[in-house]
Amino acid sequence: MLLAIDVGNTNTGFAIHDGNTWVNQWRSATDPTKTADDHAAWLWRLADMHGADLSQINGCVISTVVPQAVFNFRNLARRYLHVEPMFIGDPSLKTGMEIRIKRPEQVGADRIVSALGAHKQYPGNLIVIDSGTATTFDVVAEDGAFEGGIISPGINLSVKALHDAAAQLPRIAIQRPPQVIGQDTISAMQSGVFWGYIDLIDGLVNRIKEEYGKPMSVVATGGVASLFEGASETIDHYDQDLLIRGLLEIYRLNK
Repeated sequence: MLLAIDVGNTNTGFAIHDGNTWVNQWRSATDPTKTADDHAAWLWRLADMHGADLSQINGCVISTVVPQAVFNFRNLARRYLHVEPMFIGDPSLKTGMEIRIKRPEQVGADRIVSALGAHKQYPGNLIVIDSGTATTFDVVAEDGAFEGGIISPGINLSVKALHDAAAQLPRIAIQRPPQVIGQDTISAMQSGVFWGYIDLIDGLVNRIKEEYGKPMSVVATGGVASLFEGASETIDHYDQDLLIRGLLEIYRLNK
């Protein structure tokens, strides 16, 4: 069995693949100060609750955008799973994806893995939108090459900035408001954040399509992507498994 770990800026995902399908998926808040022992205690408790036998794991692949977390996750794999983990970004790892940009070494591990996961599932030229701490728009060519993209602040960062920078504005939940024109402070903020991001997504997608000049499908993933379902006019598919699918492909390519 394979343990795939996605260490994001905000959350960390753990997923177990039994060789045929994903059988368990769990999430925790990302905390680079957590030791290998902390991760193991949490992971084993969840595994026991769901009847998963972690002693059967014989492979581990990790994608992280938090460099401080590498040491502890490597120790988790070595000490508790007794395997040597694969880290996305290791120059010795093959990804099967050509990076066609000026500075390929600057592309985040999560963007490469999600792009690969999208290419394996959806044909043609793609725009992959990942809504997390940042919202990224990545272009994947029909032949599977990564051809660049856009990085914008995530929706949660916008909510936090409004609250932190304006003393009179409360922290709000992100949700679709009943109407565009707010009737109080909270509904006005919700409208600005929600519809502002819908228009950011649709506007940037249309600009990318115009510049790229070829038919493209749009795939959305990430923690808050489901909020936009039914509101965005440009997103064709919502798929929360892009990243773990990409991790599985890279693991199979390198094992």
